[in-house]
Amino acid sequence: MAASISSTKPAAPASQPEPVRVTDFGRTAEGATAQLYTLRNAHGLQVSITNYGGTITQLLVPDRTGQLSDVVLGFDSLAGYQSPAYRKAGPYFGALIGRYANRIAGGLFQLNGQQYTLATNNNGNALHGGLRGFDKVLWQAEPSSSPAGPTLRLTYLSPDGEEGYPGNLRLTVTYTLTHDNALQLDYTATTDQATPVNLTNHTYFNLALGRNADVLNHEVQLAADRYTVVGEDQIPTGEQRPVAGTPFDFTAPQAIGSRIAQVPGGYDHNWVLRQPAGPHPAASVYEPTTGRTLEVTTSQPGVQFYTANFLDGSLTGKAGITYGQHAGLCLETQHFPDSPNQPTFPNTILEPGQTFSATTVYRFGVRSK
Repeated sequence: MAASISSTKPAAPASQPEPVRVTDFGRTAEGATAQLYTLRNAHGLQVSITNYGGTITQLLVPDRTGQLSDVVLGFDSLAGYQSPAYRKAGPYFGALIGRYANRIAGGLFQLNGQQYTLATNNNGNALHGGLRGFDKVLWQAEPSSSPAGPTLRLTYLSPDGEEGYPGNLRLTVTYTLTHDNALQLDYTATTDQATPVNLTNHTYFNLALGRNADVLNHEVQLAADRYTVVGEDQIPTGEQRPVAGTPFDFTAPQAIGSRIAQVPGGYDHNWVLRQPAGPHPAASVYEPTTGRTLEVTTSQPGVQFYTANFLDGSLTGKAGITYGQHAGLCLETQHFPDSPNQPTFPNTILEPGQTFSATTVYRFGVRSK
């Protein structure tokens, strides 16, 4: 796992504070108030994030004419994220995911001679942290500014035994909306017991949201020559198969819709990035009708490319848009699924005295016709 011992350094001088607007977003089922933090950079890009699940609810970026529009799926208030229909569908729109993103087979793993039993919520497997993962908790929020742009720092203590995981895990996730039109996510975590850690963000992008009902015309390129093969219930077999000659080959840009019919159920797989550590390319996306582009870099070893296969039109989001199948795409930078049970996969066990750290950057641009 990408973990290191951190040292304390003096903070860099802050630039003139950027305005971060704070508004109420609604009340949780327990009666607590969630807040919405809206960050804006020097070019007018704007992101709204609620401390409920660290969820990105809105992201305004320009098209080739300079028109700002929202490019992420979500809701205008907390009620949408707590509705029975949303709870049943479980799409995790825009949320922070943990303690372990993706699946752990049977909700079971062994660590230091002890077997741990996790909360199961996906065909008998543990998915995205369990019944009440990091997407369903209120994080402590601290808006601020940095030379790079406005920031939102979120912190959470996941107590020992939460959803079956060992150890008190202290987490910090910092969102920075940079002045060069990128949204940067910096993750850190420490623990007092050995524990699996796999953190990601589950934003659904549609670079022509409100104009195109699905993302099948989006052209995607992935910096990966292999993917992790899955069997029943999306659990990895352990094989890392070459993408060459298969519909999983995105080494050159491909429209999502060009081969998705050849993949039963649609794309919902982990690609093995060429560089396992340090900042490196993960994915690029181009939407031809708007000219918008998205470039993703990360320090994580994999990316889960998911094409919203399970959305079925039962959810209506912002601006009255109904979210049907393939209404968005996810690029979840991460470690590999079921790694605690897969000895050949990169290690995801965080030990006391170590600091897990990871960075993912979503950079937006436009391309002329």
